[in-house]
Amino acid sequence: MALTSKVDLDGTDWRLLHELQGSARLTYAELGRRVGLTQPAVAERVRRLEEAGVITGYHAETDPRALGRPLLAFVRVTFARAERSAALGAAVQEWPEVIECHRITGENCYIMKIALTSVEHLEAFINRVTQYGQPITSLVLSSPVSRRTLGPAEAPPPDDASIASPGGA
Repeated sequence: MALTSKVDLDGTDWRLLHELQGSARLTYAELGRRVGLTQPAVAERVRRLEEAGVITGYHAETDPRALGRPLLAFVRVTFARAERSAALGAAVQEWPEVIECHRITGENCYIMKIALTSVEHLEAFINRVTQYGQPITSLVLSSPVSRRTLGPAEAPPPDDASIASPGGA
């Protein structure tokens, strides 16, 4: 079963979203120039997208290295006892190292994206997590895609088209 959007977005809505995801600091006048609308029309569309829950906020993107946190890692956590899951979910709300935390399916129960000051900081973080469950840590070496704007969902390719031959034929 495919999940679909509750909101019907036209091409102009998608262009507005693309521009805002690239820079939320654009003025309505500049957005209007980029998508071919007047400033009041842009303001109305943005308001409608906010009210529909499509736009959920505006944020400053920061570089953790510039903020003294050069070490980026992902920590996956598995629990021996299910009640520890809720406890960890509550605890991470207060941990400043945690940039993102998601409850997931599969072998692990949670995955966290964390930003740390040092390897010693990572060790202390792992020790804290161990009180709740078994952590598995992966350090980020590089990020070929660190942030991407979302556009309209496309249908997946047919099964046979998704298999590429090694020779590129």
